[in-house]
Amino acid sequence: MRGERLGLGGVRRPVLPLSWMAFDAEIRRGRSPWHPGPRAADRVEVRLCHPDGRIREAALALPRLPMPLVVIRCADWAPAVRKRARQVLSAALAADPAHTLIDLTPLVLRLARRERGVWARDLFEGALRAGPVPAPWWRPARPGQWWRPARAARTVTGEEPDTVLAWLRRSGDLPTRRFATRITLDVGLFGVRELARRAGAERDPATALLWGDAALAALAADGPDDQAIDSLLHAHIPMVRAGGVTALRRAGRAAEAADHLADRSGLVRACARWLVRQAGGDPYTLCRALVEDPARVTRYAVTGFAECAGRADVPLLRALLERPGRDGGAVRAAAVAGLRALDADDADLLRPLLDDPSPAVAREASLGLVRVAGQLPADWLAARIAPGLPPHTRRAAYRVLHARGGIDALRASVELLTDPDPGLRQVAAQRLQSLWSPERPPLLPLRDPEVGALLDRCTGLFSDHVMERMRSQLGIPRAARDRIG
Repeated sequence: MRGERLGLGGVRRPVLPLSWMAFDAEIRRGRSPWHPGPRAADRVEVRLCHPDGRIREAALALPRLPMPLVVIRCADWAPAVRKRARQVLSAALAADPAHTLIDLTPLVLRLARRERGVWARDLFEGALRAGPVPAPWWRPARPGQWWRPARAARTVTGEEPDTVLAWLRRSGDLPTRRFATRITLDVGLFGVRELARRAGAERDPATALLWGDAALAALAADGPDDQAIDSLLHAHIPMVRAGGVTALRRAGRAAEAADHLADRSGLVRACARWLVRQAGGDPYTLCRALVEDPARVTRYAVTGFAECAGRADVPLLRALLERPGRDGGAVRAAAVAGLRALDADDADLLRPLLDDPSPAVAREASLGLVRVAGQLPADWLAARIAPGLPPHTRRAAYRVLHARGGIDALRASVELLTDPDPGLRQVAAQRLQSLWSPERPPLLPLRDPEVGALLDRCTGLFSDHVMERMRSQLGIPRAARDRIG
């Protein structure tokens, strides 16, 4: 199991928080893979997890206790065990706050979901809010790493002062990082520029939103700050960038909203269009100008234009289907998606695009053709799933062929069960398995000999009972099936 290491006496001691919790649960059930036999029964780890509460309580008086199990016992159902464990944890926190907070916070946060687990979280939160706790001179172990480098680090977190809270803010454990961020924001350690910088650099959406909301609140209270707004505008997370776009208005920089009309996020594009309108501009005109300029047209510029375009703009989007160059495939795919949004993609337009060299274009074309799959020739589609053609063409054609349903889809799926492409084999098997429903028969012709023969070729995907039920629903008796085979 990941997150474990072999301890003395043959007992496997976990490292990750969830592994400690699983360790405790399995030892108490007596079915643990960590428990090799009677020789390990005297190990303190086993005694702390013993089903008998008196043994657990007595074990808490032993020296050199594994602190993760002490934390778990703080949420124990037995009051005496819980009381003693909390005394041990409080003493450990008072004696060595840095190590205790860094090592145990991830586990404490997960145990807080239990009925009696909030106590330890409140204890740790109070210690972090009481004042800065200096970080230890050694670099704490990463999850899954049981040893710690002996060489001292000049600074663990890269921040000044070097504190435990700073270490927790950069933890790889997301609940820990969010927990430390909330405490930091409540304490008010940073100014608006640092808040915005952290919001822009953060890649966890929930944590980035915490920093971003705090930065926007500081901007609203203290007034615009160009450097902070620039940090928000260049953030990794779309919600933070959208907040930066809305902040441009109070900063007197509404004219810059046009630069974000082609953002990769639809939320940011919507905020940019709103700001352009608030400033008296026309987002439609600006978006059209981007699309009409060969030097500035991009995939997201086309998508943004389609979001505010009308039926009169269909010729312009169709013209983009001829876009060449390295970025031509992305632009053509965005144009196909835009035409579909305007309900202006007909079968004659989309059929040739199934053979487009760009996988994105073929995929978008297949999504449009799915709606009219019944109008397309089955033989023409079947020819495009033949081996030797580009994989993206085969996948797109199979998507449309499956949408036709009936025996054409069944025939194609059965043929692809032995295809050299593992991805197509997997999709075909999943779609065949979706035929079965106990509430209705498969949508296939009744009493059709070919259907019976095709089902015989995919018996490995169903149990004998399910296969017989499907044959019965379709009117294919066993005797007739045997003659067909």
